[in-house]
Amino acid sequence: MTNITGDQALVKKINTSIILNTIIRNAPLSRAKVSELTGLNKATVSNLVLELCDNHLVQEIGPGESSGGRKPRMLLFNGEAGYAVGVEIHLNQMMAVLTDLEGRILAEEECMLEQHDVSSVLVMMVHMVNGLMKLAPNSHYGIVGVGVGVPGMVDGDGMLLFAPNLGWEMVPLQQLLEDEIGVPVTIDNEANAGAQGELRFGAGRDARHLLYISAGSGIGSGIIINGELYKGARGYAGETGHMTIEADGKECSCGNRGCWELYASEKAYDLTKSTLPSHRTSELVKLAEQGHAETIDHFSEMGRYLGVGITNLVNGFNPQSVVIGGPLSDARDWIGDTMQKVVSERTLPYHREEMEIHFAELGSRSTVIGAAYSAVSQFLGPVRVSMPVK
Repeated sequence: MTNITGDQALVKKINTSIILNTIIRNAPLSRAKVSELTGLNKATVSNLVLELCDNHLVQEIGPGESSGGRKPRMLLFNGEAGYAVGVEIHLNQMMAVLTDLEGRILAEEECMLEQHDVSSVLVMMVHMVNGLMKLAPNSHYGIVGVGVGVPGMVDGDGMLLFAPNLGWEMVPLQQLLEDEIGVPVTIDNEANAGAQGELRFGAGRDARHLLYISAGSGIGSGIIINGELYKGARGYAGETGHMTIEADGKECSCGNRGCWELYASEKAYDLTKSTLPSHRTSELVKLAEQGHAETIDHFSEMGRYLGVGITNLVNGFNPQSVVIGGPLSDARDWIGDTMQKVVSERTLPYHREEMEIHFAELGSRSTVIGAAYSAVSQFLGPVRVSMPVK
């Protein structure tokens, strides 16, 4: 984060970032409209747009509608100026996608994870990433970065501090990957990446206050406050899967009892008293589609517990929107009704008045697309400004 110094170069960076983001969010639009939306004078906009065009990040297209006088040239963000790779590590599998700078998927790969030691997973990840990078079309910037969403706590230096489901602790994942693939890497919690994906390209588009719930092998939450990802004092916010919903409940691998994810994630398949014919969500969804009563009842019960946890978060954060993503979003037809019923009955009335609950528009790809977006965002370099504390 850059401190305010009054330096003209910093002011230029800020203005360029503002203009580029305005074009990304509102294109196609004219220079005059950019000036109107940003409050920057037309000369500043014209000069900085010219630089963005020279840098291949913005392109002009045919003239738009005129309100009198010469028709304006319209501006577009050039999403094909470069490409990024997004990766998500699950407990049992790994997924990766190649996207352009606007989050459009060009190619994807998926593989099963039978071994969870760091070296084995790293070898597979490098293989997948290198394969996707080779598929990228020719572009001005090539591969601008790789983003990775992981089921655990990550610090600001890309160190994976703790991933209990993988059995990882203090893994310098960013450095390990950068050493292998030779491009910038960003590492974040998978729920944070999923929140970014849905905020920019999916069901949370344009929301200012959003909760993204990633429900899969565990549960994590990405928290968007006033349009920005909230990470807490030390960067570890969002570990809501370890929020207690049963005071004397089942023991969790984290050392707590009654954790939310024991009842509302894929961990519930192993802990249920009933005998399910499979412990894989994709297979259980197929069985539910065929009318398998025991599977349908189990999904319904998971939906009820999912609603209990969401109620606690809604009452605490008062979001505009809640988005449910991760593998369990594929079971929306059987978990949705009981989840919505619990939230409707238990949340405070003013919290639910205008609050909406959606399932992820990007489906199981929310995190990989969000991870790729994080790499793109790092490349585009939005300038964040803070006042120094005295």
